[in-house]
Amino acid sequence: MESIPVVDLRDHTAGGASRAAFVRTLGSALEQWGFVAVVGHGVPDALLARAYAVAAEVFALPPSEKLRSERADNGRQRGYTPFETERARDQLLGDLKEFWHVGRELPADYRGEIPRNVFPAAVPAFSDVMGALFAAQESLALRLLASVCEHLGLPVGTFDTMAAQGNSVLRVIHYPDVADAVPGQVRAAAHEDINLLTVLPAATRPGLEILTREGAWVAVETPPGCMICDTGDMMQFVTGGRMPSTTHRVVNPPDGGDGGRYSMPFFLHPAPEAVLTPFAGGASPVRAHDFLLQRLRENGVL
Repeated sequence: MESIPVVDLRDHTAGGASRAAFVRTLGSALEQWGFVAVVGHGVPDALLARAYAVAAEVFALPPSEKLRSERADNGRQRGYTPFETERARDQLLGDLKEFWHVGRELPADYRGEIPRNVFPAAVPAFSDVMGALFAAQESLALRLLASVCEHLGLPVGTFDTMAAQGNSVLRVIHYPDVADAVPGQVRAAAHEDINLLTVLPAATRPGLEILTREGAWVAVETPPGCMICDTGDMMQFVTGGRMPSTTHRVVNPPDGGDGGRYSMPFFLHPAPEAVLTPFAGGASPVRAHDFLLQRLRENGVL
């Protein structure tokens, strides 16, 4: 595989044979690779550029300022998570990254299990910019999810119902240069995503690799300005493995430094109370919030 398959969302909008081909290619790519690149996605370049610029401001803050927004008690689902805190499942070493979690804004009277956002007071633009990016990426993710539903032959709205007002999260990641990393420690160790579907803008530096079904690591090479989409463990669970959660990682730069890397994946999650039920049976249903908490424990953040 030289690169992951590419689809153009404008084909879906065009309807007819173009739409059918889009749905077929998207579904087949996710079944075979667990990854696909999406062009024509409609998320404005200017918004992405502004988001990366504001992210750089936030991560340049003094550690003491960033730590004011750390929320370890809820599994770090919102706010700041320090460098080397998160580790991949079954890994002993923490990842060489720090990140900020942003979720949907909640009404004042909300009393459910979705955590509230925590934003840095020192960079007031961060909340507005990341809120706009959250909305844009959620809209894209839901459109792609509807096509997955169509490809699988499920009733219209199956995933929409599951993901309505979900516990989705925009993860704003900074991978700084590290001159003295422990051997074997990388920016993001081999892992699978937890959620239903992920959409990821092109990062500021290369480094993303996926593990093929043949057991080879392959660098993800995509067209400029695309979004990368992949399926997570929850999708794998409800589809009985038909839509797999593919192992991927972010490796260190070959020369030891690249000036730092920023990435902004959006993880589409179900609502906490949604029940994940395998469509073809074979496993017991599980509440989405319980599924998430188990994985957070395995990742060492809860």
